[in-house]
Amino acid sequence: MGKIILTGDRPTGKLHVGHYVGSLRERVRLQNTGDFDKIFIMIADAQALTDNAEHPEKVRENIIEVALDYLACGLDPEKSTIFIQSMISELTELTFYYMNLVTVSRAQRNPTVKTEIKMRNFEANIPVGFLTYPISQAADITAFKATTVPVGEDQKPMLEQCREIVHKFNSLYGETLVEPEILLPKNSACLRLPGIDGKAKMSKSLGNCIYLSDEPDVVKKKIMSMFTDPNHLRVEDPGETDNNPVFIYLDAFCRDEHFEEFLPEYKNLDELKAHYQRGGLGDVKVKKFLNNVLQSELEPIRNRRKDWEKRTSDVYEFLKQGTSVAKEVAAQTLYEVRDALKINYFDYLK
Repeated sequence: MGKIILTGDRPTGKLHVGHYVGSLRERVRLQNTGDFDKIFIMIADAQALTDNAEHPEKVRENIIEVALDYLACGLDPEKSTIFIQSMISELTELTFYYMNLVTVSRAQRNPTVKTEIKMRNFEANIPVGFLTYPISQAADITAFKATTVPVGEDQKPMLEQCREIVHKFNSLYGETLVEPEILLPKNSACLRLPGIDGKAKMSKSLGNCIYLSDEPDVVKKKIMSMFTDPNHLRVEDPGETDNNPVFIYLDAFCRDEHFEEFLPEYKNLDELKAHYQRGGLGDVKVKKFLNNVLQSELEPIRNRRKDWEKRTSDVYEFLKQGTSVAKEVAAQTLYEVRDALKINYFDYLK
């Protein structure tokens, strides 16, 4: 069996730097290693509808935005199959079968779902589709027989539930589904990038994001307004770096060569942190350095995105072709699942 990647994003808006360091950057690296036989990148519009059912136009409009961000970051349609989830009806049927393997209480215990429900104030008015979207994710992953799923840390409970479904299905019906392995970012700062307001998660709904497509002046304004150590009131005060969003961003983005280019009085991030911790280093100077680092990372992404924006017809063609390829693969897996369940009735009449 080959090595296969499945990953993707909900099209609820343009992608931000949290997506980038959490999974996008790693996807591009993995794509270009040549170590994987197939790479499937899914725009999860059906999952986005679980909490946007009254405004499907938002999801529809954001499909092209996500696709543009993918291409801008370096995902290549010649190397990766990029497709639209809702166009693969086989995924819906697989989800339906997997639902019988998961109890309501297990679905409610999923930490990621619990967090998202609280954040959206669903409380007792939880859409069934939203509650069961980890099962839908399991269908997405297993449909393409993914061996590896590169995601951010917040998706770890989803992968655990997928593995449970695979194990139960195979135990009941025979070895049919592939059990995936999660691939987390190696840099701990990339596991979950905080919002610019200091909140634990960067989220479009919280309005605390830096988007990959933000113009330079917007990026700078957001960085200069970032939350830091609330006790670092004067330049001479000692400062905290471990839970300081500015330094977490530097952990995720900066390299030693950035100091040579933008802040030559320091050799590396360790020296900068040490100075901040002992006092004598102001937040403004650190933020200006972060702005230079982030601008250098985002500039080529912005430029590639603007080029692709001039060729949206080509983008839609890539999505159409990728969806066609993905549908064939998912159809084969569905056939095997139906065969394992012994519900491909007419095959037995041949």
